[in-house]
Amino acid sequence: MKWTDALPRRTRGFEERRRAETTTQGVPLQTPTVTIDIEAPQHGLRIAVLPDAQVKDGDPIDHLEAYGRYIAAKRPDAVVCIGDFADLPSLSTYAKPGSVDAEGRRYRADVDAVRRAMDAFMGPIQREPGYAPELVFTYGNHCDRIDRAINVDPNRLMGVISKDDLRYADYGWKVFPFLQPVTLAGVVFCHYLPSGVMGRPITTARGILSKLHQSAFVGHQQGRDISYSKRADGGHLTAIISGSYYRHSEAYLSPFTNNHWRGAWFLHEVKDGAYDEMALSLNYLLRWAAKH
Repeated sequence: MKWTDALPRRTRGFEERRRAETTTQGVPLQTPTVTIDIEAPQHGLRIAVLPDAQVKDGDPIDHLEAYGRYIAAKRPDAVVCIGDFADLPSLSTYAKPGSVDAEGRRYRADVDAVRRAMDAFMGPIQREPGYAPELVFTYGNHCDRIDRAINVDPNRLMGVISKDDLRYADYGWKVFPFLQPVTLAGVVFCHYLPSGVMGRPITTARGILSKLHQSAFVGHQQGRDISYSKRADGGHLTAIISGSYYRHSEAYLSPFTNNHWRGAWFLHEVKDGAYDEMALSLNYLLRWAAKH
């Protein structure tokens, strides 16, 4: 008997859907980390990080173009998309088929919206003469909805929908599976970092440093949380959790909790796990783009 069997039917269904999207249960085991070596100046790399954009059909995307233009102007060595660029509400397990929440949702509309948003973000970067940064994309749980939907209904969906529909690789991204950690200059990037036998996300930056003892940048959670520490050899450690670069409000959040920080990041002098972070609020980037 599973522990969820003791819950009321409605609660049990919600709990099982939530656990499917926010734990590592059913996720194929990945290698501990993939390290990407980038030629860097002596003082270290500059890395631009794009947190969760959660693009939906009908939502504004001018903030993505603004950040793409900022990146093209500043020319960092690498750009990391931390996952959940796409929202894919048509594949959400929280909205039951036939419910009001699911009404009008279409997979093709979701995919078309993602492509328009990626065009807006990557266009300025691709048009910048002589600029070709390393592009790293770590899938998030929203992007992974495609694989989960296929696993649930393979007879109907296998060969019909695919992550390839999003065409991330066509833009030059090196794409890594959901929860595959990727290391650049000693810093781990991943959509979230799991802990414990259930594989639930570590929800605080302090928790990342105390449990994993390595500098990291993860998304998944709205707002921003930063923590600092030092290694025994004196090296500096920094962990950041920041997963909201979008303009819409979430229906499941209250007005208070929707009022979270939204923005992107530049990491300067990234070397041997140390870095100096620079927060770029969404509103700042829109103002910058209006002046340039």
